Amino acid sequence: MEATVSPRPAKRGLIRRKTDYIPPSRYTLRAAAKDGDALTRLSFLILGAGNLARKQIVKGLLFLAVEIAYIVYMATVGVGSLGTLVSLGSRTQTRQKIDGYWYYDAGDNSVLLLTAGVATVFITVLFVVFWSYAVRSAHKAQVLQRETGAVPTLLDDWRNLTDRNAQVSMMFLPVVGILVFTVLPTLIMICIAFTSYDSDHVLLFDWVGFKNFGSLFAETGAVTANQFVRVLGWTLIWAIFATFLNFFFGLFLAMIINRKTTRFKGMWRSIFSLSMAVPQFVSLLAINQMLQPEGAINSTLESWGWITEPLPFFTDPTWARVTVIVVNLWIGIPFTIMQITGILQNIPADQYEAARIDGANWWQTFTRITMPYLVFVLTPYLITTFTGNVNNFNVIYLLSGGNPTAVGDTAGSTDLLITWLYKLTVDRGDYNLGGVIGIFTFVVLAIVSLITYRSSGSYKNEGGFR
Repeated sequence: MEATVSPRPAKRGLIRRKTDYIPPSRYTLRAAAKDGDALTRLSFLILGAGNLARKQIVKGLLFLAVEIAYIVYMATVGVGSLGTLVSLGSRTQTRQKIDGYWYYDAGDNSVLLLTAGVATVFITVLFVVFWSYAVRSAHKAQVLQRETGAVPTLLDDWRNLTDRNAQVSMMFLPVVGILVFTVLPTLIMICIAFTSYDSDHVLLFDWVGFKNFGSLFAETGAVTANQFVRVLGWTLIWAIFATFLNFFFGLFLAMIINRKTTRFKGMWRSIFSLSMAVPQFVSLLAINQMLQPEGAINSTLESWGWITEPLPFFTDPTWARVTVIVVNLWIGIPFTIMQITGILQNIPADQYEAARIDGANWWQTFTRITMPYLVFVLTPYLITTFTGNVNNFNVIYLLSGGNPTAVGDTAGSTDLLITWLYKLTVDRGDYNLGGVIGIFTFVVLAIVSLITYRSSGSYKNEGGFR
C-alpha cells in the first residue's frame, strides 16, 4: 500500500496575494505587442483603453487625458513649431502707414521659434516615454487579471508609490525640475551653437551646421584656436589649484584645531564660520578695490617705503593668476574645514586605538587611516568642488574681471571658459560662439568627473570603507 503524504502547509507569508509584486521585466512593449489581447493592443493607439476596461478608471482616464492634451497641443502649436524650427523664420520687421499712423509688424524672432521648436521636440520625447509606460501598464493589468484574477486598485497603486516604489514619487518633482530648468536650456544652448545667432543676426538667424566649431581652429576672429587652448589650459590649472590647495590647507587647519591639545576649538571654528557669512559679492569687490594700483594695499606699501611702484596685481598675467588663486583660498578654506572637521570626528576611534597598540607613529596613522578615510568619503565632494571651480564665475569676474586682456583678444589672462562665455554672449552678443564654448565646457567636465568618480573607492566600494 502506498503511503499517502499529506501536503506540507505553505509557509506563512509565502502565499502570493492577488496584487503581489511581479518583476517589471515581464512588462515590455515587445511583450505587449506579442502577447497582449485586443484591449492591450488598442492601448497602443488609445492610451488607457486597457486600464479602463479592467476597471482602473482613474489611471485610465489620466493616461487618456495626457494623450488628448498632447494631441491638442500638437494640433494647435506643436506642428507649427516643428515647421518653423527648420527655417527659424523669414519675415523681417515691416511697417505700413494707414490713415496717417504707422503700423509695425514685428516679423519673426528666431530665438522664440528655436525655443518653441526645441520645447516641442522635448515634449514629444517625454510623451513617447509616457506612452511606453501607459502601454506597459495596460499589459501589466492584463497579466495580473489573468494570473491572479484581480488588478491593482487605486489604493494599491497609492500604497505602492508610498512604499515599494517610494523613490519614484520622491524623485518625481526633482527630476521634472532638472528636465525643465537644466536639460531643456542645455538643449537650446547646443542648438544655438549650430546657428548664426550673433551681434549681426539678433532677430533672424539661420542654421550654419558646424561652421562655428571651425572657429576654434581659426587664426583670426572672436574665438581662435590659441585663445581657446590658453583659456582651457588656465581653466584646468585654476580648478586644480583652487580645489586641492583649499583641500590640503583646510585639512591641515582642521587637524590642528581637532587636536586634543588645541584650546578654544569652538572659537577657532566660529572665526572660520563667520568668514563664510560674508557675501562673496561684497568681499570680492572690496578686495578688487584694495588691490588696484591706487588701492589700499599698494598705497600702504608705498607709504611704508617697501615698494617704489604699485604691484601689478591685475595688470600682469602671472601676478593676476596667482592673486585670484590666493584670494580664493580665503574663500574656500573655511568650507573645507567644516567638511573635514565633521568627518574627523566620526572616524572610528577603535582604528586609532588598534594603530597605537601596533606601534604606529603619527605619520603612519595619518597615511593608513585618516587620509584614506577622508579620500573615500570626500571624493564626491572633491569632484563637485572641481566642477564648481571650473564654473567659478563669481571669483574671477568680480575679482579680476578676467583681466589683464591683450588688445584684440576677447579673453583675458584670468578668464575661465565660463567668464569667456559670458563676455562672448552678454558683452558681445555672439551667442553662437558662446554655445560652442558651453558645449566644450560640458564635455570637459563630464569626462573629468566621470573618469575620476569611476576610479574612486566611493564608486568601487559603495558598501563601506575598508
